[in-house]
Amino acid sequence: MNGPDRSVALAFFQRWAITTVAVLVAANVVRGIDYDTLTSLFMASLLLGVLNAFLRPILMLLSLPLLVFSLGLFLLFINAGLLYLVGQLVKSFHVASFWSAFWGSLVISIVSVIANSLLGTGGSQVRFRRVRRHPPNPPRDDGGGPVIDV
Repeated sequence: MNGPDRSVALAFFQRWAITTVAVLVAANVVRGIDYDTLTSLFMASLLLGVLNAFLRPILMLLSLPLLVFSLGLFLLFINAGLLYLVGQLVKSFHVASFWSAFWGSLVISIVSVIANSLLGTGGSQVRFRRVRRHPPNPPRDDGGGPVIDV
């Protein structure tokens, strides 16, 4: 694997690792999300990544009026629905209820944004910069208005 193929594979494995860590954090923080084996955790994060890549854009397009009306907050419900679906499809990964999926998806989103910003992957970056403001210019003697030659 050389060139672009390697970078695509590296980006895929990096995102999969970030998603796996985020799902692991959610499983340890949110009551109602649990996994039996590490293999099931890896499978659940892989399936969640695939669903986020293919099904999530379709759901976002179909629910565009709700997304606009809620200023994007409806996206949390889409993410929760996808996580709940993963819990139904992967038998050894358990999501007890929709509200567990809701809080789990919120934790996964926060952990993913933090990890992506720290690693510089994805489209999210957090930058802090200090802007020094200069003092205002001293007033001019010519009145400061435009000059019109006639």
